[in-house]
Amino acid sequence: MKNTETKEKSSLRKKADSIKEFRCKNLIAVLEEPQDYKNIGRTIRNINALGVEKLYIVDSRNKVPNDWQEMRTDVTLTKTSGSAIKWSFVKKFSSTKECIDHLEKNGFKSMVTSPHLKGRKNIVLHEGKYTKMKLAVWFGNESKGVSNEAIENSKACINIPMYGIIESLNLGTSTGIVMYEITKQRRAFKLRKVAKRKEKLKNKK
Repeated sequence: MKNTETKEKSSLRKKADSIKEFRCKNLIAVLEEPQDYKNIGRTIRNINALGVEKLYIVDSRNKVPNDWQEMRTDVTLTKTSGSAIKWSFVKKFSSTKECIDHLEKNGFKSMVTSPHLKGRKNIVLHEGKYTKMKLAVWFGNESKGVSNEAIENSKACINIPMYGIIESLNLGTSTGIVMYEITKQRRAFKLRKVAKRKEKLKNKK
C-alpha cells in the first residue's frame, strides 16, 4: 500500500515539475467576500488548471480556514476543487484594504471584473492586454460584485461580453473564462520572448 502511495506521489511530482515552466508567474486571482463556499473550490480548480500562480481570498466573515494546511484537509474544498487545493497556493485576507496593501507593497497592479461599467477604464476581456505587469484580477461577491474600494484601487475594469437575457455568470464560470484569456496571453508572450532570445543567440554564432 505504501509503495503504491509513494509511486502516486512521485508521478504527481513529476507532472508538477513538467508543467512548471507553463505556469504564469506574477499573476494572482482575488476573490472578494465570496458567499458560496463551493465557488471557492471551483475557482481553486480553475486557477490550478490554467496555471495561475496564486489565489487570494478576502474573507472578513471567516468562512475559509486561516491556514493553507487547514484548507487542504477541508472536505468541501477538496471535493469541489478536484483536489487542486493540495497543489495551489491560497492566501486569506481579513479585509479588502489588507489585500490591496499587500499587493501594492509587492508591486502588483489590480484589475476588477464586472458585467457592468464601473467608472474606470473599461475593457472587453479579449480586447485587453495583460502581459507586461504583475497583475491581480479581482472577482467580486456573487450578489454585490466588487467593492468600491477595490474599484478605486484598480487600473481597469474587465467585462465578459454577453449576448443573452442573463447579464451575469456564476462566479466559478467567470473566473475560468477571464483567467483563461489572461493566461493564454501571458504564455504566448513568454514563448515569444524565449523565441526572440534564442534567435539572438543563434545570430551571434
